Amino acid sequence: MDQHDPDTHAASEPAHDAPKPWEIVLPEEGATEDLGLFLAEFLLPGDVVALSGGLGGGKTTLARAVIRELTGDPGLEVPSPTFTLIQPYAGRDGRAIVHADLYRLRSADELIELGFDEITENAITLVEWPEQLPPRDGPVLTVDLSLRPEFGEGSRFARIDGTGGMRARIARARAVRGLLVRAGWDLAERAHMQGDASSRAYQRLTNPDGTSAVLMISPPRADGPPVRDGKPYSAIVKLAESVHAFVAMDRALRALGFSAPRIYGEDLDEGLLILEDLGSEPVVEGGAPRPERYAEATRLLAKLHATELPAVLPVAAGIEHRIPTYDREALLFETELMPEWYAPAIRGVTLPPEARAEFLDLWSQALEAAIPARPTWTLRDYHSPNLIWLPSREGLERVGLIDFQDAVLGHPAYDVASLLQDARVDASAEFELRLLGLYARERRAREPGFDVGAFATAYAVLAAQRATKILGIFARLDRRDGKPGYLAHLPRIEGYLARNLEHPALGALRAWHERHLPGLVAAAPPP
Repeated sequence: MDQHDPDTHAASEPAHDAPKPWEIVLPEEGATEDLGLFLAEFLLPGDVVALSGGLGGGKTTLARAVIRELTGDPGLEVPSPTFTLIQPYAGRDGRAIVHADLYRLRSADELIELGFDEITENAITLVEWPEQLPPRDGPVLTVDLSLRPEFGEGSRFARIDGTGGMRARIARARAVRGLLVRAGWDLAERAHMQGDASSRAYQRLTNPDGTSAVLMISPPRADGPPVRDGKPYSAIVKLAESVHAFVAMDRALRALGFSAPRIYGEDLDEGLLILEDLGSEPVVEGGAPRPERYAEATRLLAKLHATELPAVLPVAAGIEHRIPTYDREALLFETELMPEWYAPAIRGVTLPPEARAEFLDLWSQALEAAIPARPTWTLRDYHSPNLIWLPSREGLERVGLIDFQDAVLGHPAYDVASLLQDARVDASAEFELRLLGLYARERRAREPGFDVGAFATAYAVLAAQRATKILGIFARLDRRDGKPGYLAHLPRIEGYLARNLEHPALGALRAWHERHLPGLVAAAPPP
């Protein structure tokens, strides 16, 4: 999961020109049913599918195929609701489905009497004869079907369009289907996987022979509104704009001998990748680290950081990715999330402007110790949710890496802190210190001149910066986005921050906390 900014990856339209309506010939009834299966793949609660066309055009056939796919019952009776007008169904994943036929309605007012808006509010709604539907703000998929005997007996012609972002969804679904065919995964069953907190989505692909892969859907992300100096948040904190960054880092990590997933197929323009399925065996157990697995993950970082690494990586022929620098502007901007969100929402403290200005000034000074003499790849989300244990492999290859598209050039201490101060994992200070010692020994074995003292200071500073940022992010997720589940992790992160602020390099910042947020430091002893 992204913890540098888990809620600013806004879904976006593809970067190319807006897609045009899709027109397709359906030579027989089976093709109409196949179209229904395809459309069902990308429908979401709140969507309306408006099915228009004359009698015999295939509206009910198409609706039946969609409903059967959404319910997971290929033999389900789905009669035309000509007389009932509205027929509800229960989807296999709990989603509500509504099939409506408005042919007999004389006016849109009758929809109110039927309670149409209430019934369909959070449902996937398929409407035959949709002419009586009032204009809608939400996503609407329009499918116009007509008999076209000139293409052969029983042939139909479909014109598919949409509003409310539906055109882009159609285009992306078509691109997915095309990639699956080209890569030889078109017969695979597709099951949604739990994603991270970004606009990316993941599906596990399982072929009839049991082999599996992961479909990653990561559409190009448009810039958000400017938040400072004319720049959006993503530009300030150096978030990836497209899937190009993932592809570049993936291949570079694999070239170094690390277990990033192989890429089986790609559509860079649409942000689609078919990836090796590394499985789901974690590096934790019962919410605590597996020591031997964390040790290997630590050794991996030591090897990576001891390696001379390029700042520019190839993506494809004629395309390169320049890894951005995780500079002081980005690190400082992220710390502002704490006084902006955590202080008022969690501690009930509205900080005056002078206190906030002092906070930023102290952080600007502290971050001097985190400017690396030789920047390295900072994978940025190197923590337990993004590490897969691969017991069938050997050595460092047992650590599978799955989330690195927002990698930057930064200090090696950042990823070490990300691993050892995981927001979701209970680890003692003694365990953390033991693995820090392991990291230092591994680095010195590869680089005899490795400065342990300077690294320890940078570690404390960046670990505190990361904890500060995450406290602000999780408070914002609760108050602004209605996601209170993240609050359960606050005591752990507060403990990390208190532990880090004990370092002499952060003495001034600790004093600031004691004056302005005393409950945080006093109430959160290191775990």
